[in-house]
Amino acid sequence: MLIFVIARVMPGDPARLALGPEASEEQVQKLQKELGLDLPIYIQYLHYMSGVFRGKLGVSLYTNRDVVVDLIAYFPATLELVTVAMILAVAVGIPLGIISAIHQDRWEDHVTRIFALSGVSMPRFWIGILFQLILAYHLGLLPITGRIAPDISPPRTITGLFIVDSLVTGNLLALKSSLLHLIMPAFTLALSPIAQLMRVVRASMIEQMRKGYILTARANGMPENLLIYKYMLKNAFTAALTIIGLLYGFFLAGAFVVETVFSWPGMARYGMRAFVYKDFNAIIGVVLVIAVVYAIINFLVDIGYGLLDPRVRLGAEGGQT
Repeated sequence: MLIFVIARVMPGDPARLALGPEASEEQVQKLQKELGLDLPIYIQYLHYMSGVFRGKLGVSLYTNRDVVVDLIAYFPATLELVTVAMILAVAVGIPLGIISAIHQDRWEDHVTRIFALSGVSMPRFWIGILFQLILAYHLGLLPITGRIAPDISPPRTITGLFIVDSLVTGNLLALKSSLLHLIMPAFTLALSPIAQLMRVVRASMIEQMRKGYILTARANGMPENLLIYKYMLKNAFTAALTIIGLLYGFFLAGAFVVETVFSWPGMARYGMRAFVYKDFNAIIGVVLVIAVVYAIINFLVDIGYGLLDPRVRLGAEGGQT
């Protein structure tokens, strides 16, 4: 409801934006009436919610298509980008956190901490433009924008995820092009979460190293690698899992900037255009999808707690005993 009200009170007339500056006042008023914009906000909200419960999110003023159709078309690109960025964040951030903790106050620790500070402090749009300038424009190593090369046909749509569809259909050219186009936007999106995840894992590992059972096991001659990977790392993963759930929402928010910089044809870029054109239905549709995805990810994180830590139960076992 809050997003609905905010979208409605934003400055600008969506009917006039949709028709353009050449439209007459009569045309604008006619479109306002067709869209129900002349009704009180609470009536508009009731009409909108009745449509939501029937699986209808209205028509986009920008694309003139059903918002549900647009979201189905654009969401896979964002999902692919965010998922690859998440994999990169976990694959790089957790090992860096372990290395930093094991080599605490040594040069390895200092290097990783400087990297973490840089990753957190640099804005995404600046990182993306820097990558484009160096890797694409000057070195020509990677494509500068888009999701696939214009001279390569996209794979046959099965899931909407180009990497998955390319593998399933055996389209190796599309697979190579998709991966090359993903590298810069995925790293741009993942850089700050890598730094945050590294800091959390480092702090958790150092905390585990100071626990009594670790000190006792080390004094009794237990191999260091066994201590790290069997005991300390398992407990550190619980803290990492918490931030992974939060980071997925962070990724979805960051995708608005990254998709705009790299002209990535995803839901976030669609949402940015919706904000510019005051496309109410599209704005609310994008927010609803983000909210649902965020809720699902946090539900999966809760399940992961139970798998990582036997003391954590999804049910109220503690209250039943």
